[in-house]
Amino acid sequence: MSYHRQRQIAADRAESLLRSSGVKTLPIPVDSIARQCKIAVQYIPLDDEISGMSFIKNGVAVIVVNAVHHPNRQRFTLAHELAHHVLHASYLSQNVHVDTTVLQRNAKSSDGTDVKEVEANTFAAELLMPKSMLKSFGRIDANDEERIAEVARRFKVSPTAMAIRLENIQFA
Repeated sequence: MSYHRQRQIAADRAESLLRSSGVKTLPIPVDSIARQCKIAVQYIPLDDEISGMSFIKNGVAVIVVNAVHHPNRQRFTLAHELAHHVLHASYLSQNVHVDTTVLQRNAKSSDGTDVKEVEANTFAAELLMPKSMLKSFGRIDANDEERIAEVARRFKVSPTAMAIRLENIQFA
C-alpha cells in the first residue's frame, strides 16, 4: 500500500470518528471522544521526552498522557495515542507503545519509515484540526504567524501543529 494511501485511510478514520461522535464545534473534545471509544485516559507526570503511551491490558484500552506537558501538546498526544487504538489495536494487545517524538520531525517520521507514527500523526491532525472545519477560516498564509496562532488557539493546538497541518493540506 502506498504512503499516500495509508495517510488517507488514517485521515478517513479520524473523519469517520468525528462524524460518529457528533462533534460540530471547536475545540474538538478529544477526551470525550476517547471515552466514547471506551478508552481509559490517564494524565501522569512522566519524563519530559515521553509524550504518552498506549496499551491494552486485561481487555482494557489505556492511554497515558504526560501531565507535565503543555495542554495543547497533551491534546495532540491524546489524539495521537487514540489513533494507535483505532488503527493499531492488534499491535497494542501484544505491546506497550511509548511515544517520545510526537509531532517532531525526526528522521523516522520525516522519511516515513515508521508507518504507525505517520498514520497516528495524520489521524491526530485530522481529528484535532479537521479539514472541513479549517475551510471555514479561509486561506491562511503560511507566513502569517499571527493568523496561524489565532486559528491554533481556536482549535487548542500549538501554532507549530497548525502550521504543519496547513502545509500538509495545501499539498494534499
